[in-house]
Amino acid sequence: MTISMSNQTAVTEFILLGFPGLQPNFFLPVSITMFFAYIVSLIANSTVIILIILREQLHHPMYIIIANLALSDLLFDTITLPKIIAKYWFGAGSISFNWCFFQLFCVHSLGSLDSFIIMLMAIDRYVAICKPLRYHSIINNRLVILICYFCSVCAALIGLALTLIAGILPYCGPNRVKNCFCATQSVIVLACVDVSLERKKGFIIGMCVHLFPLSFIILSYILIIRVVHLSANNGNWQKAFYTCTTHLIVIGLYFIPRLFVYSITQIPLILDAEFNVLILCLYTFIPHIASPIIFCLGTKEIRNILRQMLNNIFHIKSDHITRRLK
Repeated sequence: MTISMSNQTAVTEFILLGFPGLQPNFFLPVSITMFFAYIVSLIANSTVIILIILREQLHHPMYIIIANLALSDLLFDTITLPKIIAKYWFGAGSISFNWCFFQLFCVHSLGSLDSFIIMLMAIDRYVAICKPLRYHSIINNRLVILICYFCSVCAALIGLALTLIAGILPYCGPNRVKNCFCATQSVIVLACVDVSLERKKGFIIGMCVHLFPLSFIILSYILIIRVVHLSANNGNWQKAFYTCTTHLIVIGLYFIPRLFVYSITQIPLILDAEFNVLILCLYTFIPHIASPIIFCLGTKEIRNILRQMLNNIFHIKSDHITRRLK
């Protein structure tokens, strides 16, 4: 859908292609997979957020950080997945110009926020393991909440910068986005002008957003591993090592595929469009499903609370059934 403007036409909506070239007989299994991923993400992340809010024993800095990560992932999935699911279920692949750029802003803001929150998580673990006696004097709930707010503002500014880079370009013809959602690199290629400079700007911002937190994360865990190694005779080192292992799994899921995709976009290789979208979806949505599950199963306090809740539910149901039988 376009509007005539002098010698060119202005795009008023975009078409999300999802997986370009996907045969219609695969629409249903792909959409069901995405719907299932969204439901799992919705339940898992909501459960983590609600538990941490309602349970006073989880009102600690580490769990506040986990809740912020879960909220960021939940918002990301809610803003992106329903639209692409609707495309495959109802053929509703069109997205308005303004909504596309709002989605683009949210995608980059929330993606940047994830990087900052995971960095904060690594710093928290460094202080907890390397300076345990001073932990509560260095890190407290109020400080963590303020830092999370600050990270949110920084992430929003990064998202705004990337949105402006794409938004100031003229779009006067092609409007088919080869992606499951609007993102800078997928949208700017549809502009009517040369976008080499804009692609470089997006690449630089993206790499900084990932490499800056990643450098702090790597440094934190090098120091943690050193302390754990030196305290191998201490009975608590297994717990510290296990906690760090679960965090490193989440870190790997978030950062490694992102850096890979950002890097290959600058290499003159022609990769299959479906492969590009598949990699993007895998590194975007799998961590959002995996991280709350990893934290629930890998954190003793959350695991015990979930077990207690399930036991109470089954106990109530069994009592109800017993009374009905009587």
